[in-house]
Amino acid sequence: MPTTAHMLTPREASRLLGISYPTIKQWILGGKLKTVQTPGGHHRIPESSLKPFLAKDKSKPATESRERFRQVSGRNQLAGKVVSIQIEGLLAEVVLAVGDAYITSIITAGAVRELHLKKGDTAAALIKSTDVMIERLDHLR
Repeated sequence: MPTTAHMLTPREASRLLGISYPTIKQWILGGKLKTVQTPGGHHRIPESSLKPFLAKDKSKPATESRERFRQVSGRNQLAGKVVSIQIEGLLAEVVLAVGDAYITSIITAGAVRELHLKKGDTAAALIKSTDVMIERLDHLR
């Protein structure tokens, strides 16, 4: 049995890997990630068992790697291409193409300049929201 000094809780492991807590729980329950159970039935993950996941992630291109997720607290990140930037006064409208969808963000003009953003750049929209609205679409058929 591995020593407890290098054991992580599922939440700690999910942060280290840059994945969500529900995802790591699915991995544990599906047998993709081996754990040790405490006497109370809690899962602990040997730090060494995360190495293959980290190595695989490191081999991916930077735009596909989860490395940047480990540097930012938000997990809802949508990577895409900048398709337009409109600066007016202190604000800027930045539009990202993410697959077939477009994400529009209003940020400061100073942030656009600091990031050296321009049309065609790869960027990510980091979404942190307490409200998500849902529109029913099946009535449009």
